[in-house]
Amino acid sequence: MKRTYFTRPKDVWRLAVVLVAASLLVVGVWWARREGLALPLISPSPMASPLASSPTPVPSPVAIAATAWVQGLVVPWGLVFTSDTRALVTERAGRVRIIDEGKLQSAPLLTLSDVSSVSEEGLMGIAKDPAYATNKLVYMCYAYKSGGAYRDKVVRFEDRGTSAGPFTTIIDGIPAAANHAGCRLGFGPADGKLYITTGDASQRAQAQVLSSLGGKILRVNPDGSIPADNPYTGSPVWTLGHRNPQGIAWQPGTGNLYASEHGPSGWDGSPGGDEVNLITRGANYGWPVVSHDKTDPKYASPLRVYTPAIAPGGITFYDADLIPQLKGHLLVTGLAGTGLYDLVVGTNGSVTSSTKMPELNVGRLRDVVTGPDGALYILTSNRDGRGTVRAGDDTIYRLVPLTGR
Repeated sequence: MKRTYFTRPKDVWRLAVVLVAASLLVVGVWWARREGLALPLISPSPMASPLASSPTPVPSPVAIAATAWVQGLVVPWGLVFTSDTRALVTERAGRVRIIDEGKLQSAPLLTLSDVSSVSEEGLMGIAKDPAYATNKLVYMCYAYKSGGAYRDKVVRFEDRGTSAGPFTTIIDGIPAAANHAGCRLGFGPADGKLYITTGDASQRAQAQVLSSLGGKILRVNPDGSIPADNPYTGSPVWTLGHRNPQGIAWQPGTGNLYASEHGPSGWDGSPGGDEVNLITRGANYGWPVVSHDKTDPKYASPLRVYTPAIAPGGITFYDADLIPQLKGHLLVTGLAGTGLYDLVVGTNGSVTSSTKMPELNVGRLRDVVTGPDGALYILTSNRDGRGTVRAGDDTIYRLVPLTGR
């Protein structure tokens, strides 16, 4: 057996120190136990797991207020930002107006000559192409009369800054009327398809007729062709059984599509029954067979019903950080409800609460859009013949934190 010898004085000294320390430890433990003293348990500090993460802090709510951003509009219907500093807004009478650096330009981008705007119908929804940054294409929906009949059509044009390029018709012949003409546009963020809401054109039965484009949500390719994965072969119909949907929005994270819809007005059913719906491929939402709280297993039921009516317009999911208490919430404008409604929507499609926001008391609201700066932009509709006109109306309000105005 190999032995180790300590031959240097330094080695002998080190060994002596270790033996003395060990002896003292043994004596200390013996004495503590004899006196009944508790010995502390010493354990090494745990190392942080590489997979552990700190809990995400919950942002504190901020006080918010609305200020007038643009005034002097006449029944604005839809708003789309084309850059951080420029936006286009439709006016129901047939004008597309330019807002640049927060100022309404006097000359419209375009004015339609064939638009019909007798009552609720007119120039309505607007959306920019998913590839707008390179192709500058913008889509809009408007009503017109042909042979005594109202129709909606969706057209596309090139935005040239101060003028519009040639028009291309994407889809035409959508039933319309002075009331219940739709028509909101939006591109699906995941599939890039164009979604179009249409009203029942005051002809309730056609909402259930698959061959009619009235009372539907339509889905087409950007050029107007029919996607191969639509639920009904050769048809632009995505869902049916709608009365007059005027808002669509996709939930961040899930990609679920939601829509707002006007319920009966009295002549076509008991007043009220406005809806917020989760839109699923090929579903039938029951109008005019069911409305309000009436249900039938053949039809999709609304997530939220409003009676008395709020007359919901445009909607959006707020996905910015400027107003932290609203992040992920669905915001719904109310015309008759004269306000903005804050809905908490789960990822499973449930609506757990709906609150009218107290920060907005400016009359009838038609649309709400999240701007590139994270602020909310809200369009009034006080000059549509059904509201109280205020100084400067119609107005686009900017909703921001009090400290960020």
